[in-house]
Amino acid sequence: MRFFSRSLVARIASIGAVFRRIIGAPDYEGYLTHLAARHPEITPLSREAFARDALVRRYDRPGSRCC
Repeated sequence: MRFFSRSLVARIASIGAVFRRIIGAPDYEGYLTHLAARHPEITPLSREAFARDALVRRYDRPGSRCC
């Protein structure tokens, strides 16, 4: 029974990650996982700084929007 609950939790987390990508929400946990695995020498941003950076990267691109 425990295996089923872990599998279910993993599937729900996966669906949540896909949904966040679709709507463009930043994935802080994914960022932390990536940083720990690939760049352990870098100090991670705080959740607030990460969210601000994600907004800047999304909307501060010249020519990416018509309005």
